[in-house]
Amino acid sequence: MAISSTSGPGQVNNLNLQEFLKILTSQLSNQDPLKPLDNQEFVAQLAQFSTLEQSTQLNAKIDQMLEQQAVTGSVGLLGRNVGVGSGGANGGPSVTGRVSAIQFVSGQAQLTVTQSNGAVFTGVTLDQITSAQ
Repeated sequence: MAISSTSGPGQVNNLNLQEFLKILTSQLSNQDPLKPLDNQEFVAQLAQFSTLEQSTQLNAKIDQMLEQQAVTGSVGLLGRNVGVGSGGANGGPSVTGRVSAIQFVSGQAQLTVTQSNGAVFTGVTLDQITSAQ
């Protein structure tokens, strides 16, 4: 997770969690003992750190949810007739058939589509599916 801020026209600075902790630690270690960090500023920085950590955890949970949704969607296609896009100029399906198997490779569903003539197509991903019946 990175925090983005603009520091000038067209400039974006990314600050990740480790860099934020380094800056905070350096600031606390090198502060003037006669002029310590203002309590309000310190609390604001801690709140920013807490928000950053929560955002990181939220992103991880959303990623898990999206993976679960892909699994559920692919299982729902099992036994159904699908059209697999050709990626060509006409945009129509180049292969139609029944989803006969599902395999998960690195968290991504890969379908096996069997045509009525017995031809088998493996490694079909969900984004290649153009229609389902």
